[in-house]
Amino acid sequence: MDLIHLLVIVLLGAIVSSLAIGLFHLSSGKGDSGKMLRALTFRIVLSIALFLLLMIAWRAGLITPHQPVR
Repeated sequence: MDLIHLLVIVLLGAIVSSLAIGLFHLSSGKGDSGKMLRALTFRIVLSIALFLLLMIAWRAGLITPHQPVR
């Protein structure tokens, strides 16, 4: 497996875990919105980083989109 594929998988896992942490803080009902906000902000930063990584890898030729099926 290439390094770029591994980075994408790790970033996706971090995004999902950050979303789960935000959901936990939302549903715990303790009124600690700072932790929830921090988790969701971290998720947004990770999502932007993943998008930029995919665009850079595509432009560099490290990944290619699927060919259309005829």
